[in-house]
Amino acid sequence: MSDPNKQKVLSLAKGFKILETFTATETQFTLSEIAHRTGLDAGTTFRMVNTLVSLGYLRKIPDSRRYTLTLKVLDLGFSAIARTELRTLARPILRSLVGETSEAASLAALEGFEMVYLERVQAGLTRMGVDIRIGTRLPAYYTAIGHAVLSFLPRVKVREVLRLSEPVKITPSTPTTIEEVEACLDIVRQRGYAVADPGVIMGLRVLAVPVLDVDGQAVAALSVACPATSHSVEEFISRMVDPVRKAAENLGKAIQSSGAAEIGAVSKL
Repeated sequence: MSDPNKQKVLSLAKGFKILETFTATETQFTLSEIAHRTGLDAGTTFRMVNTLVSLGYLRKIPDSRRYTLTLKVLDLGFSAIARTELRTLARPILRSLVGETSEAASLAALEGFEMVYLERVQAGLTRMGVDIRIGTRLPAYYTAIGHAVLSFLPRVKVREVLRLSEPVKITPSTPTTIEEVEACLDIVRQRGYAVADPGVIMGLRVLAVPVLDVDGQAVAALSVACPATSHSVEEFISRMVDPVRKAAENLGKAIQSSGAAEIGAVSKL
């Protein structure tokens, strides 16, 4: 029998050991803390962490010496993610929102300056003409689902997020300055939901509502979408705003009571 230790790629094992240091309750560490917890020397820890940062699995928190996981870790295997409690909680809630009025429902969380889609239920895909799937990333500054999250975060956090990207005018109504985005967010916060009409995809209506934690800050958002030809914007809002609000409230309560995967961490810089 060969020695199993000789079959290991030690650098790979060390990399995973660093990733496994982060938990749902301990989400941020300095290099020295990572070295202490993994038993690696300072030089090895420095090289491994910087490699994981360059690959997108870790990121350094701005204005600090601490590091945290990114959602790219999810890319290692969506088949495993499909069994996580968070998606188990979200999927039936999203499914309840898809019907005659809306043809797709999504759950997304903020990662850096992008909204990352964590779960999605859809029907009538051909008629909608969109290809958003689990793992899709869209900039938060011009999406309804992004505005739903940003509008319920502290203003200083919002400005940090907005400074991470170079805004591009996707449609004539796309906000491209911090002041324009903040003006949109003020409206969203007042009414409790965001609407994209026609949205990022021409001819598509989207309504999004934040999923809030116990402190009233957004940890994620739910959105529903339909072709603009199906309903007027007034009819779409009238039919869907209350169901989506209730769904977001139920998901927030379910996450809090069940101790599901903490998605709030990805929305905090």
